Amino acid sequence: MTGAMSRGGTFLLAAIAGGAIANNYALQPVLAEVAADLDVPLSVIGLVPTAALIGCMAGFAVLLPLTDHVAANRLVAAQLTALAAGLTLAAAAPSAPVLLVAYVLIGAAAGVAAQASNIAGRHAPTAHRAKGVATVAAGMSAGILLSRLAGGTLADLIGWRRMLLVFAALALLGALVAAIRLPRQRPDAPQRYRVTFAVLLPLLRQHPPLRRAVATGGFWYFAFNLIWVALTLTLAEPPHSLTSTAIGLYGLAGLLGFAALPLTGRLTDRYAPRTVITVSMLIAAAGTLLLVSGLDSLPLTVLGLALFDAGCFAAQAANQSRIIAIDPHRSGSLSSVYLVLYFAIGALGTASAAPLLDLLGWQGTALTALTAQLLAAALAHGGRATVVGPVRAPQQHSRRRSVSP
Repeated sequence: MTGAMSRGGTFLLAAIAGGAIANNYALQPVLAEVAADLDVPLSVIGLVPTAALIGCMAGFAVLLPLTDHVAANRLVAAQLTALAAGLTLAAAAPSAPVLLVAYVLIGAAAGVAAQASNIAGRHAPTAHRAKGVATVAAGMSAGILLSRLAGGTLADLIGWRRMLLVFAALALLGALVAAIRLPRQRPDAPQRYRVTFAVLLPLLRQHPPLRRAVATGGFWYFAFNLIWVALTLTLAEPPHSLTSTAIGLYGLAGLLGFAALPLTGRLTDRYAPRTVITVSMLIAAAGTLLLVSGLDSLPLTVLGLALFDAGCFAAQAANQSRIIAIDPHRSGSLSSVYLVLYFAIGALGTASAAPLLDLLGWQGTALTALTAQLLAAALAHGGRATVVGPVRAPQQHSRRRSVSP
């Protein structure tokens, strides 16, 4: 494993992760405007978030294992440059098909956010691995939370195409800083990239904790995408008929999740991840219950979204720490398997939002998300405790990555 990274490097990775992942969500508040501009039905432009998730899955499968083989500064800089190119293509898109292709590319390149989390965990001391991952997760959550507000506000001010060009310029700036500041050491990979890629699925069979992490995380990411896409579509239509900026402001409700992540990292370093995940899912479920009551009460909606986001973000940080702890030397490959399947399930939530709204309405859609969260809590609670942080029992010092009852 490569040497430890400074706190400044971890914070840089957090900023890069947040800025990259924001591009998957920034266009959501203005989907109706984009549909009108390109003269296509909203249902077609509603596929943009799904295209981004499909791109993410492809990026996780093909690019995330590269963290085990390529120096961090080169890898991150290259992906941020590709992200800027995808955003530029989207800004110039003359039609919906071109825009959807651009967002597949954007999603693939935005997967650098997961690479940043993996790099932070790899370079952190074992006793503080979850803290490093949680710091990057905090940056990712800030990017997700602020993306809708930033995207909606910029689109109102300068139009959605120029908004995308602003994000492209930020990606290029991040590429330059990453090339200069991130670690230059090439990881000591146990096998070649082609071999790594070939054994991704066998890893799922070899590691039961990885299978449980995939299933648990998939349930809550399905719920996360389902709630937020359905919320965006609901608020844009009568009787709410909110502007893009107003819809983006709802994303600020998730600041509680951003504030909770540093504490999540410390708790995960100290306690079993399954405990943190179970409690986090129950918090998210409590928030979803408030959302089921409807969107007419702004205070209840804001509180519900705050608890919902806090639970989902905290659970994800604990889950990723659990995966890295299985085998830090193969953390890129393990994370690749996890995130491909995680985003595949999340894409189902995104694609299901509009049909479920038509079929069940807002309350039925929120209840569907609540069911997924409760299943995640039950699955996490019924699992086996993975030791992530320092183990205090003397007989376990040489088994920090073991799985114990």
